[in-house]
Parts: sequence; C-alpha cells; structure tokens
Amino acid sequence: MTVLPADGLSLAAEFPDPSHDQWQSLVEGVLRKSGKEVTGTAAEEALSTALGDGLTARPLYTSHDVSADPGFPGFAPFTRGSKAEGSITGGWDVRQRHALTDPVRLNEAVLGDLENGVTSLWLAVGGPGGVPATGLARALDGVYLDLAPVALDAGSEFEPAVRELLALYEARGIAKSAARGSLGADPLGHAARTGGEPDLTAAVHWARLCGREYPGLRALAVDALPYHEAGGSAAQELGLSLATGVAYLRALTEAGASVEEACAQLEFRYAATADQFLTIAKLRAARRLWARVAEVCGSTAAGAQQQHAVTSPVMMTRRDPWVNMLRTTLACLGAGVGGADSVTVLPFDHALGLPDAFARRIARNTSTILMEESHLARVIDPAGGSWYVERLTDELAAAAWSFFQEVERAGGQAAALRSGMVEERLAGTWAARSKDLARRKEPVTGVSEFPTLTERPVEREPHPAPSTGGLPKVRRDEAFEALRARSDRHLAATGSRPKVFLAALGPASVHTARASFAANLFVAGGIEPVHDPASVDATTAAGAFTASGATIACLCSSDALYAEQADAVAGALASAGAVQVLLAGRPGDYTGVDGHVFAGCDVVAVLSSVLDCMGVA
Repeated sequence: MTVLPADGLSLAAEFPDPSHDQWQSLVEGVLRKSGKEVTGTAAEEALSTALGDGLTARPLYTSHDVSADPGFPGFAPFTRGSKAEGSITGGWDVRQRHALTDPVRLNEAVLGDLENGVTSLWLAVGGPGGVPATGLARALDGVYLDLAPVALDAGSEFEPAVRELLALYEARGIAKSAARGSLGADPLGHAARTGGEPDLTAAVHWARLCGREYPGLRALAVDALPYHEAGGSAAQELGLSLATGVAYLRALTEAGASVEEACAQLEFRYAATADQFLTIAKLRAARRLWARVAEVCGSTAAGAQQQHAVTSPVMMTRRDPWVNMLRTTLACLGAGVGGADSVTVLPFDHALGLPDAFARRIARNTSTILMEESHLARVIDPAGGSWYVERLTDELAAAAWSFFQEVERAGGQAAALRSGMVEERLAGTWAARSKDLARRKEPVTGVSEFPTLTERPVEREPHPAPSTGGLPKVRRDEAFEALRARSDRHLAATGSRPKVFLAALGPASVHTARASFAANLFVAGGIEPVHDPASVDATTAAGAFTASGATIACLCSSDALYAEQADAVAGALASAGAVQVLLAGRPGDYTGVDGHVFAGCDVVAVLSSVLDCMGVA
C-alpha cells in the first residue's frame, strides 16, 4: 500500500529515487550518440561550463554540494541578506542616475523620476559630465530631501558638492537626523578612474562628521565599477572592493573611529550583469566576505554590508540597443534576488549618449515590475537553498578572497593601483574574454549574433568627453562595433555596403543551415550577404557572382557536396573576379578556397581580413 504525503498527492512517491551513477550513465549514452566517447566524471565535465575565475558550472547539483551554513538574513555572515526582514517591507531602493550639466534640465528629469517610482537620486556633480556644485540647489528645487535620499558622485569636486548639499539641508530645515543618502567620497576609486594619487584626508574628515551629526548619511563609497568597466572578473571586482574597503577602514580607525563607526560610513557599489546567477552569487559572496573582514577587525555586528547594484555598462550595446532592456531586466532581477539595498538600472540608450525621458521611464519601471508585478521583493533571499547558487557563492567567495590577499600582499589597494598591478591583471582577464567574444563563445545578441543591417540608428545627445587617464573602459561590443563602423563609412562614401556572394550548392535542404550561418556571421561585420540565385553550380556561379556586385564569395553546402563541387565552383568564382573565396565549414583540402568560416572561428579576425581584402577602410 502506498502511503500518501499529508497533502494527498503522491507525485513521484511511487518511483524509486534515481542515483547519481544512473544519471551519469544516461549522460554517457547521449554523448555517445553525438560522437563523444567519455565515461564517468569525464561525461559530466563535458557538459560543464567555464565561468572564469577558475569556476565551473556543472550540469547537476545535488545535496552532496551543500555548502557551509549561510546563516539567517540579518545575521552574520549576512550571506542571506543584510537585514532580517530582507526587502519584504517594500523592496529595494530604486536609485536613478542623472548626469546633466544644466541644473534646470536636471531638475525636470529628477522631478519626473521621483513622481513615477524612483525613490532616491544618484547625481553626477562637477567635472565635464556633472551639474556644477553651485547648481545643486536649483537642480533639487521641489525635491523633498527628507523623503528622497541623494547619493553624490563628485570625484575630485567632492568637498564643494558636500558643502552645497549640507547647506541645502540646513536652508530647507531638514533635521540632521532626517538626512539620507551617500556623500560618495571614493578617493581610491577616483584614482583608479583618473590615474591620480588618492588622498583620503577629506574623506575621513567628512566621514567623522557624518558619524557624529548625520546618522543617515554614509560618507564613503567603495565603487567597484571602475574595475568591472576595465574588464575585471567577478572575483577581481570583489577582491578589489574588499581591498578598498579595508583601506578606508584603516584610515577611519586611525583617525579615532571604532570599527562599527567606520563600517557604518561605507556603501559598496557592484555591477549587476545579465548573468543573473553570477550576479546573485556575487552580492551574496560580497556580504559574506565583508562580514569576515569585520570579524577579523573585532566586530561581528558591523559586517552588514550596504550594497548599491548598478546594471553593467560593459554589457550595453550601441547596435540594436533595444536588447539592452532585456539585459538590464535580467541584471535587475539578479540584483534584487541577490539582496542589493539599492539598484540603479541604466537606461537602454546609455551607451549612445544622454538618455531621453522614455529610456529613463523604462529603466525605473524595470524595478517596479519586478517588485510590484513579479512580487520579487516579497521573498527573503529567493535563491537561498539552491545547491547551485550556494556552491557558486562559496567558490566565488574563495576566488575573491584569494585575489584580495594578493592585493594586500602587494601593499594594499593604493599600492596595487600605483604599481600597475591592478591594470595588468584586469587587462589579462579582458584579453581572455575578448577571445571568447571574438569567437562568439560569449555571444552578444544583436551584435555578434542575429544583427541586422537595416536597423534605424538610435541617436542621442552625446555624453560630455570623459576624463582621461586611469583604467580603461571596455565594452563587449567594441570589436564588432569597430567593424560595423568601417561598413558605415563605406556606405556613406559609396552609397552601398560591402557585399559577399553566398554561393549555395545543392538544394535548400542541404545548404540552408550553412548559408544562414554565413549570412549571420558576415552581417556582424556590416557585410551584406547576397544569396541570389538560391543555388549555383560550376556553370552558373560566375554569372551569378558578377551580377551580385560582390568582390568576395563564400561557398555554402554540405561536406558531401563540397567534395563533389567545391573545387570547380571556387575556380569559376575566381575566374569571375572573386578576390577571395571562403567556405562555410571546417577547414579541408579544397583547391581555390582561401579561407573558412565555422562555429568557433575567430569571427573578428575573419571579418577584419575580409574588409581589408575588399578595400574597406
């Protein structure tokens, strides 16, 4: 007799529990059908995915992957959240970034955002892209400063901006206890961005003042975005944020603050990417690691890290920018599930210039939908208990701690920046990632995969010229963007894009797969594929190629038909004036074929070579 569970549903209760060995045996069978003869753990490894930082995502996680006890939300090590109630009381703080130089325009944008769901403001102040410090009063006219926290991003103009903001609080009768937000002092982050020498004196002074008089203001920001934007990995971003936080702790405690007082002055800023699981694990690992730092410094209670997550600028594309809405939605979901206290969703047109009102509206509504319609904020630590997420959190924390120790051995964050160690390590990581991007092992939708040449460009008012020096800023689309820019210049100069003739052999059932693959590949470089007629042979290829107006041809068919026709068709195309004949498929011994395009090839190198051959500057 079957004993039913209390709810009366047997579900799988009548079936025996499968073992890990049984599952592995089934995997071996599937791989065998695909031509891979692997057994045991090798079969499982064949389905694993490398994540960077030496981490691997395996195809199956079980109870055997249970990690160390993550504790409870609001209690050390704070892996499951910095607050006991999580975000159940209303969700995360929706923090919109504004970078306008005109106080009047900034005020209009700020008020519009606050009226429609934004709960705090992140303002660029001073420099080429921020509002002047003296314009803060006008920019914040009509803003209820006791209800809307303000976070400053003032760089080298930190002190004038802080004085203006505090004077504004006083002028409007805001009690010091009611002021909320972040003054944003980050001398080490600013040094990373500009290449200057960090001076912590002013930051320490204002942190001590906030500790005494403004309990709701945090003076220091530990901004990890400069390292993420320079191509750093998740572990490097975490390790460098720890090194920066420790440097600020040392400075504050040397100035007389207790560990608790010093920690209360820090807000940590991390990038949230479209890899939602890595984002979740990164934020959880960050809290655990900072709790460990606080514990070593002698305080367990002080380790509740305040987190501000920002959707990654590196993942934003200039071509097909509408896809950025999907990327930022995934990133915002990861940030919310990961337990970020504040989340900034960058507008989808961020990579193109200053966002318009529509883009800002979509950005703020992303958080609103996730909280109000998806009810994401009603659950504390939604990913907690997932064997994959818990294991990924553990492994990422270990990798980040190792890198943090390396930075500390180099003399700390300031010394590591000064010596060039940070830039060198980040550059190495980005170089390795660039190879994956070039081979489309890491695809970029709308850019390296499924691009379109007929899209209407989205135009925006350009960002002011950024400050020079310091760590570079990279983007995932940069190599393909350079190829598309060459095509755009060719179109402007000649009235047409560079073309490639797709010489398809045999019926559509035979050539369609590789013809579609080749067309998608060439469009990623701004090269227009011409597939007319649908099929050619040795007698018709020359005429079709001449009519196409192309100077390059690419054979597309099956390996079997290549063996029969490739040599003859390649010869016909060469005689018709083709300066290069490529073949869609793995390299083989074909007469007259100059190169190959295939899954896993260096697409950027191939397309760059093709444009060079076409004479496209």
